[in-house]
Amino acid sequence: MKVLIVTDSWHPLINGVVRTLEHTGKELEKKGHEVIFLSPQWPGLKTFPLITYSEIRLPWNNWEVGRIIKKLKPDAIHVATEGTLGVATKIFCHFNKMHYSSSYHTKTPEYIKSRYPWFNVAWGYWYMKWLHKTSKAVLVTTPSMKEELFKRIRHKNLVVWGRGVDLELFHPSKRTIDYHSQSLPLLLYVGRISIEKNLEAFLSLPNTLYRKIVVGDGPARLHLEKKYNHPNTLFLGYKTGEELARVYANSDVFVFPSMTDTFGIVMIEANASGIPVAAFPVTGPKDFVKDGVNGYLDDKLYIAVEKAIQLNRKSVRDFVEKNYSWEKAATIFESIL
Repeated sequence: MKVLIVTDSWHPLINGVVRTLEHTGKELEKKGHEVIFLSPQWPGLKTFPLITYSEIRLPWNNWEVGRIIKKLKPDAIHVATEGTLGVATKIFCHFNKMHYSSSYHTKTPEYIKSRYPWFNVAWGYWYMKWLHKTSKAVLVTTPSMKEELFKRIRHKNLVVWGRGVDLELFHPSKRTIDYHSQSLPLLLYVGRISIEKNLEAFLSLPNTLYRKIVVGDGPARLHLEKKYNHPNTLFLGYKTGEELARVYANSDVFVFPSMTDTFGIVMIEANASGIPVAAFPVTGPKDFVKDGVNGYLDDKLYIAVEKAIQLNRKSVRDFVEKNYSWEKAATIFESIL
């Protein structure tokens, strides 16, 4: 089967959506499918930078999308994101009476609200309903996200689509320094550095009690790096591959402060490295973190951190080995095509 995945988020961006689609594509190819990604980098598409997210570029000559789809003649079409490419694909499929599936990765209306307080979240969900209503199946990240999104858009076929992790790359054996012999535990955040990630909840944890590392980049980095300038707080920028795996393994607790993410692959990567997760009890973390097993949730982040520090690293790793794989996630994706 020739599968076309349409995404406004693709390389060189480093985020959960890109990693999910990349791993899904590889697993589908192992199953014998041909996978093509239609992204802003497609030859002939002209893009503009998204306001406040200049590294994200969206195509504007979207009349080319129909021509591309006609030329490719895919057996299945999946709209992965709700940007200009996603809209163009939805419209093309509608007028040509073609089926497509879609996915819901992030709480985009809430993200917009965090940047522009005047924005009405209901407007955002009206748009989401419009885009996804003609989709034959909408893939969502977790059971609680399925329940929440159904209340918003009333789509009858929401399918929970799990996530996976590279268990060989992210492994406790990558731990080279015994941070427990150090005076302060090391807390880690990996992800985009932007306002909607609620990073200040992490960075405001006292430097007298913890050392903190931030891996990633984004529009809020310079501001936060200046505001929380301290020897015990380090901003390392983007890390990938073995270098990222070592950062995970050499930390003590992974802190996930976001209140709007629908999942967070970084939590699985942390657990695979033997690192427990501390987070708020909100959509995303509450479907992944099992208190006392692979992390802790609490409305007071420092309490979740203190409890998570005490967890056994082997049990944290065992939890992920039993429950998460990209092969399983790709099988769910394949089933809706």
